[in-house]
Amino acid sequence: MTARSSAHTPQVVDDSIEWQDIALDGGDIVPHVRVRYQLEGTINAARDNVVLVVHALTGTVQASTWWKGVIGEGAAIDPTKHAVLCANLLGGCDGTTGPRLDAPDALPRITTRDQAALLARLLDALDVHAPLLVCGGSLGGMVTLEFAASFPHRVRSAVCLAAPAVQTAQGLAWNALMRRALELGGAREGLALARMIGMLSYRTPEALERRFGRTKDERGAFQVNAWLEAHGDRLVERFDAASYSALLDAMDTHDVGRGRGGVAAALAPVADRLIGVGIPGDQLYPDHAVREWADACAASYLDLPSVHGHDAFLLEVERVARIIDGALTGARARAHDVAWGAQP
Repeated sequence: MTARSSAHTPQVVDDSIEWQDIALDGGDIVPHVRVRYQLEGTINAARDNVVLVVHALTGTVQASTWWKGVIGEGAAIDPTKHAVLCANLLGGCDGTTGPRLDAPDALPRITTRDQAALLARLLDALDVHAPLLVCGGSLGGMVTLEFAASFPHRVRSAVCLAAPAVQTAQGLAWNALMRRALELGGAREGLALARMIGMLSYRTPEALERRFGRTKDERGAFQVNAWLEAHGDRLVERFDAASYSALLDAMDTHDVGRGRGGVAAALAPVADRLIGVGIPGDQLYPDHAVREWADACAASYLDLPSVHGHDAFLLEVERVARIIDGALTGARARAHDVAWGAQP
């Protein structure tokens, strides 16, 4: 375990927890599972100030780094007030058990339900029954929905950004392209190309036109091409291709309503504490894919209009922070209505 703090900054704990004989959604038993997490801030005596942040496909445990403006001192999620918990999802390559190029069979196929279940185990280990808020976007939003459906009694408030309740045909198609890139290009070139494909699904044509147009860099290359290549190269340096593929598979099998009588029935028990955020113009998960599940279970729905498209949940930090702040306010207002510290 590593921990650091100063007189002016909240404590940060970077640690991992291990379990034996974990049963997966598909029936496999994993003899040993390790989950890495980072906890920024201090869990209070009542253990009711934890904010569980769920990262997206290539996210890390350093949530305050990739969600600056949403997390930080004085921000909506404030580590001087909240205990900000972010774990590397099962199947990832940031310290949690997952397949690797040198150990491709280290983990059987997993689902977002498995990932949500491991987050619940982590909360148990930290002696936290119900976080103040659970939130995430894209894959993180999928896992947030699975957590809400699996553990409604542990949800005080949940915000799901830019994620469907069931993987869409559009999502399957984008993932098929990235998976083929991995198959053809291998661990480096394939992963870089997969990331480049992914970036096109995360941004809108208008955003690319505004930012790049037909401008060229000092080498005479189109800047939009150089931007794509840079994203691909950076991911290769920090990510594992086998893990990337496993996470794509988890996204493709995502279906909150599976075995629960459908999406509406699965989310109904938590609908009054659930907010769906759709992004008009999102080319990966259009806003209607979020509105559909929110309407089906009578959850709250909010639009996040942005030229950026899917990545608006990472880039439109001021507006996202207002949404998160509203969810936190709602959670605190309900604090006296339910005994969150005990099982139902």
